[in-house]
Amino acid sequence: MAFNEEANIANAISTVLEQKPASGSIAELIVVASGCTDRTSEIVACFARNDPRVRLIVEDRRAGKASAVNVFIDAAKSPILMLVSADILVKAGTIDALLQHFFDPTIGMVGGRPIPVNDEGTFLGHTVHLLWRLHDQIARESPKLGEIVAFRNIVPSIPPDTSVDEISLQALITESGYRLVYEPQAIVYNRGPTTLGDFLRQRRRIYAGHLEIAKAHGYAASTMSARRVVSALVRSESVRAPRASLWIIGAAALEWTARVLGHYDFVRRKQHHIWATVGTTKRDLTQGTDATGEQHVLVFHHVDFALENLELGLRVTRSSLQQMARRIQTTLGPNAVVSEHKKGTVIAVVSGDRSEAESAARLLVQDLTADQRDQRNGNESLKIACGIITFPPSGGPVVRTIPALAG
Repeated sequence: MAFNEEANIANAISTVLEQKPASGSIAELIVVASGCTDRTSEIVACFARNDPRVRLIVEDRRAGKASAVNVFIDAAKSPILMLVSADILVKAGTIDALLQHFFDPTIGMVGGRPIPVNDEGTFLGHTVHLLWRLHDQIARESPKLGEIVAFRNIVPSIPPDTSVDEISLQALITESGYRLVYEPQAIVYNRGPTTLGDFLRQRRRIYAGHLEIAKAHGYAASTMSARRVVSALVRSESVRAPRASLWIIGAAALEWTARVLGHYDFVRRKQHHIWATVGTTKRDLTQGTDATGEQHVLVFHHVDFALENLELGLRVTRSSLQQMARRIQTTLGPNAVVSEHKKGTVIAVVSGDRSEAESAARLLVQDLTADQRDQRNGNESLKIACGIITFPPSGGPVVRTIPALAG
């Protein structure tokens, strides 16, 4: 479901199509572009010409996300449907982590774990991270699903005037007798609001929508419970961070204000299903939080992967590649988008200064080579190389190569 998402729609689609779920297959990817006035439809149409799984549905008028969700439900024919926000990136393995739960016939809906890319060194960035950490803790105990959800194709439609589509689905799935599951290993990256106005508008709309669902279906999202929120906050690592006390007080005040405003809207029956765009969440997610505008694609290649595959087997080499990806993600930080690919390749997308990206890549080549050598007790030679493609704000891309080092 997309409205003016030209900054991130290509990234979102790519991270879905690159998934290789073992528990099923991606039959089709449907984008409902509603009233877009930018290049969203054009970008999706380009994907559709090159991949038969991609299908574009254009709505000339924006009628709200719930209306677009109903268009999607009506068009999709697969037994398991998935809602993926157009302003997120899907981590490798996420779709498989969601799908595996549906082998249990009692499960009707599964949701993943959103991780924001906001700069946690700012007050609003800290607040956004805090909210999603609390969401993660609460959802592990009582599922609250959002940003990416998979569900059985048993719901004919959701109320067209709801402003919280995932909660509406949760209520309907639960009423049908199915269970909900939260899967923290199914990770997506998103960007929260970066201005006070956008933050309050978003949180106000969500709370008003939750109140509407509670009234219509008698279903309350687990995050509505003040007891659960306080309990999760006490257990959160955020309370031990620098400046935690003052920033947590500020975050609580913001959330309380948004809930008061949301309750006011609920009493007045103000509709939020066609909401004002939260502009600060619509940037290209692969740009992280840096202001330089430079993007870098780091391609790490395990030169001996094919040989190891023959000698040690697919399972061992795949585990080695996964460890390599985790090390790269840890080194580059949460704002980097890291994905594993076939034949011993790991791709990372980062933003920032070119020299810093190249320096990080060189260190990673050295460290990864040393790590792999240590795992083999120094008995085998291993080579890892890296290529870097930098996309500056203007001008053509710049290519650098970091040659492999002998292990």
